Amino acid sequence: MSELTRRDFVAAATVATARAYAQVPGAGERMRIGVIGCGAQATAHMRTLVKMRDTDNVDVLNVCDIYSKRVEAAAQLTGGKVVKDYRRVLDNKDIDYVLIATPEHWHYRMTMDAISAGKHIYCEKPMTHSIEDARRVAERVMNTPRIKMQVGVQGMSDDSYETANRYIKEGALGTVVLAQIDYSRNYTGDFWVNPIDADARPGENLDWNAFLGPAPKRPFDADRFFSWRRYWDYSGGIASDLFVHRVTRMIKSLGLTFPDCVVATGGKFEFRDSKAEIPDTLNILLNYPQGLTVQLISSMANDTAVQHEIRGHQATLRFTPTGFEIVPQGPYAKEAKPVTHRKTGAEALDLHHRNLLNAIRKSEPLCCDANLGYYGVVATVMGNQSYRKRKYMRWDASKQRAVAV
Repeated sequence: MSELTRRDFVAAATVATARAYAQVPGAGERMRIGVIGCGAQATAHMRTLVKMRDTDNVDVLNVCDIYSKRVEAAAQLTGGKVVKDYRRVLDNKDIDYVLIATPEHWHYRMTMDAISAGKHIYCEKPMTHSIEDARRVAERVMNTPRIKMQVGVQGMSDDSYETANRYIKEGALGTVVLAQIDYSRNYTGDFWVNPIDADARPGENLDWNAFLGPAPKRPFDADRFFSWRRYWDYSGGIASDLFVHRVTRMIKSLGLTFPDCVVATGGKFEFRDSKAEIPDTLNILLNYPQGLTVQLISSMANDTAVQHEIRGHQATLRFTPTGFEIVPQGPYAKEAKPVTHRKTGAEALDLHHRNLLNAIRKSEPLCCDANLGYYGVVATVMGNQSYRKRKYMRWDASKQRAVAV
């Protein structure tokens, strides 16, 4: 199979024919949403969508989850009708787009089913659990231009990264050699543990087999259900839940696609007796064909921040809470110009949903489309593969897959 280039993805993703536009609701029509997955992150989405009901003319028609307590709370919050099987949400002809906010291992199947059902999609990050699945989703979206798919890296609704890319392309930094960014926390006792709800009764109000879905079959384990981010079957841990936010910022800023090679190190250095399979500390280095390294830094045992910055030969671009600044290097103080950018937008759920609504209604470009989602999956999955295999990973561009070296 031939390699799909960034140009191919972007061109296909932005196609909107007059016929396709005529099939979607107009700017004045109510957009009707189905929610699949009603956990903590989904609840944040639903609260946002309820607030957007009048301002953005949206409504939640269906809510779906495999745990009755969650879905009943979601129905009370949104007024949406409870649906037990996500496929019945997709069968509902009144639904315009679906929010997929399930554990990662379900993203691929639900996304592909939603496309088959003709629904627009907001899928929480990461877009998929594997590189192969991400490639398939990106191809399917490219070949179905009527469908608009937003990946839930909400930071892309901050204009800092698109603006940074413009300055970098204009040569404001000189040759870029290194980008660094982190996402760290400091847990006590154990890390990434969610409370176990004593009301959960598998076989009565919780469908464990439906939770497992495409994952390996296992007996019920409350920690796996409530703290699924700690287990490889359902999550990529730090890389897929946290780093995907960070690396997507750098991919957008630097105009990157696929890395040449990736290496990662880490381990359970603090929480050594934890049941978690994932590391509490992970660091990834990604070399890109442009000739630069992206460094991703994280620990769940120390939250001291690392400066988010892009280092060029002539200047450094530093991201700040209000946007970014470009600071010339000493030898180029007269040639490189200092810049301060005040951002518009933000890392916000309402802005990210509004962008999808405008993409559906007005063909506005998406902030985090399926191809950008694909690049983020490749970077983070290759990092996890390197960590788990203790191998240097190389990107095989001809087959679009990662290979251990």
